[in-house]
Amino acid sequence: MGAYPLDAFELEGEGGNGLAHIIEAVQPHGVGYRRGLRVGDAIISINGEPVLDEIDYQALTNRSKLDILVRRADGREENVRIIKAREAGLGLQLADTLACRPYPCKNKCVFCFIDQMPPGMRKTLYVKDDDWRLSLMMGNYITLTNVDEAEFQRILRRKASPLYISVHSTDPELRVRMMKNPNARFIMDRLHALQDAGLHFHCQIVLCPGYNDGDALRKTLTDLSALYPAAQSAALVPVGLTKFREGLAPVKPFTREQAKAVMHIAYEFQEKLLSEIGTRFVFPSDEMVLIAGERLPAEAEYEGYPQLENGVGLLRKFENGLAAAAKENTLPAVPRRVRIPCGTSIAPVMREWVKTYGPKGVDVTVQPIRNTFFGESVTVTGLITGGDLIEQLKDADEDEILLCGNTLREEGDLFLDDISLGEVRSKLKPKLTVVPNTGANLFQALLGT
Repeated sequence: MGAYPLDAFELEGEGGNGLAHIIEAVQPHGVGYRRGLRVGDAIISINGEPVLDEIDYQALTNRSKLDILVRRADGREENVRIIKAREAGLGLQLADTLACRPYPCKNKCVFCFIDQMPPGMRKTLYVKDDDWRLSLMMGNYITLTNVDEAEFQRILRRKASPLYISVHSTDPELRVRMMKNPNARFIMDRLHALQDAGLHFHCQIVLCPGYNDGDALRKTLTDLSALYPAAQSAALVPVGLTKFREGLAPVKPFTREQAKAVMHIAYEFQEKLLSEIGTRFVFPSDEMVLIAGERLPAEAEYEGYPQLENGVGLLRKFENGLAAAAKENTLPAVPRRVRIPCGTSIAPVMREWVKTYGPKGVDVTVQPIRNTFFGESVTVTGLITGGDLIEQLKDADEDEILLCGNTLREEGDLFLDDISLGEVRSKLKPKLTVVPNTGANLFQALLGT
């Protein structure tokens, strides 16, 4: 699990069960249709292997010769042989038994954000997934602690690469201490096995002061960089803490001095590894950079943004997009007063961006929003809630409020506290415009065109 909640999946039990999967639709004149597969038939196995889930189906059908054991609608079992181009699909739509229902997380990490969620919120906000299939398909971070040997062998057999792995520490005892799971100690064995199989992976280190920073971090980075190029990168992410920590392990947020110490280690390894293996390998997250009060790295220092979705380089891409849009713009702005609410950590940077790149004729106020819902130690824009917006923007009298779209769930309708976008709009005087989270989009919104 990462530092922040995932509002995307509803837990419905552990993955596929290897049962037969009903064919619900057949593409006319497709490969499957031509070989006699029909709606109502059920696929039992492919080339002698059970089909556990979508990963298995895609891997097993990506071959030129297939022997598919099928149970017909009348109960008869029959082997269907298919010869096709390797990449060609079968033209089948199977029942949702094939879907990858997330494997649950079995850790009790000292930093788990979901354990710090207030009660009574929507169900999806409490889901803890730890699923290598979602890591492969969507870039979710996994710990590999809930994968038994048979399932791990399936990872190797299916050539699952790249994976995104929450390492946190390569010291066995420290990793067990942080994750409260005895299986956590075997991380290096698993990473070596991935390396031996020719697979690639990106690493995440959620840092907790006094746990896995300092010399422990140096050991972790030394161990992981020794696995390059199997290990492609390592992101350094500061722990996210809410006010709902009663009964949880004592963990404190990073001070500026502690964050600077982390950045010093990062710079030390970047310089060394760039010389030795040709990559910086270590990439502090934007949030760590902001806490430390360091400069945003230049685009070249992100080496293609290998961990962008982990908050590593988002601010650099945002500023570059904003600067490019400002440079290319030839349109006059609509003169008006605008307010931009944002997280307290990004507010000083946002003020500088608006001052440097904002269109003339637009009077912009950047307002940091204190997070009273989760606690003021939560400073990122993406965790701003509807209730805090209503309360802290109630006196806003500008012509327009420009709100980052990352504050809403994917459907664009709800904030994390279950308050709807419509309700927030109804409680505020200015027009509220939701802006997709890129610099180019912000510039266009500032123009008012």
